[in-house]
Amino acid sequence: MEPASRRFAQVSDSSVHAPARGIAHRIANEVSPLGQHTLDRIGNTPLLRLPRVVAKHPGVELLGKAEWFNPGGSVKDRAAANIIAAARRSGQLQPGKILLDSTSGNTGIAYAMIGAAQGIPVTLCMPENVSVERKRILQAYGANIIYTDPADGSDGAIRMARELAAKHPELYFYADQYSNDANWRAHYHGTANEIWQQTEGRITHFVSMLGTSGTFVGNTRRLKELNPHIRCISLQPDAPFHGIEGAKHMPSAIVPKIYDASLADANLEISTEASYAMVKRLAREEGLLVGISAAAAVVGCLQIAQQLKKNERAVLVTILCDSGDKYLSERFWQEE
Repeated sequence: MEPASRRFAQVSDSSVHAPARGIAHRIANEVSPLGQHTLDRIGNTPLLRLPRVVAKHPGVELLGKAEWFNPGGSVKDRAAANIIAAARRSGQLQPGKILLDSTSGNTGIAYAMIGAAQGIPVTLCMPENVSVERKRILQAYGANIIYTDPADGSDGAIRMARELAAKHPELYFYADQYSNDANWRAHYHGTANEIWQQTEGRITHFVSMLGTSGTFVGNTRRLKELNPHIRCISLQPDAPFHGIEGAKHMPSAIVPKIYDASLADANLEISTEASYAMVKRLAREEGLLVGISAAAAVVGCLQIAQQLKKNERAVLVTILCDSGDKYLSERFWQEE
């Protein structure tokens, strides 16, 4: 028979720890989950300095929003997330429906990533000549891809998506990023306020490439409210046939319904060749591996810096839409 002291110790131990275990169990059930959900990482991207490429303009600070820090790897995560959230709230995107849209790559990747995380099937129409890396990323996320004629560019993908949506309205929710106000509102409510806070209100110029135009339109509308003196400059390719993926030559393209040309204080045209050269320059001078449209935006910023008066102070902010890892298979890396 066990000594009384040992039996007492065992009873005391169990009686003391049983309530503690119960409390711990209740606390474990009440506390928030650890870590972050993937989609919680959309937005609040860093604002990076680019001092070396602007060194010849001592009064100018050149800053870029590093949008590859979004979980899908580009600025398009913002618009895609807002489009999907708005569609679910309105009942347009109901369980069982397939999200359908046209894309040149980055918005499609964002849709596919969010769709995978939320259990939403995604079908995308895109030009067949997009980079190999983009195709592989979309396949990895499980998106259904319908390729269109490269000669028709992004407009061909738009026409295909519209045709599918019209034929099968019961099957698809057509997100239509080019006409959806949730696109530009993502930047009005998010990106622009981040820029304002990160520059402490010192921004003098906002510079952005045009694609769907949502990034330019949303940021410009909000920044002009915060300070009407901020100059907002849009950029686009200098020709209908170009190599700046995701960008639109507005005079020759299907113009997005959300585009408002009157918002721009100026519009500059950027060549593909200058953009390719800037991709390599940023990698080798700033240690930044950016995408082609991001490099094109920096080319535009330098054009603006050259137009300023000598030693004029300015804070130029642009959007570095994505990183260069989706473009490493492009031939321009081997060209001098």
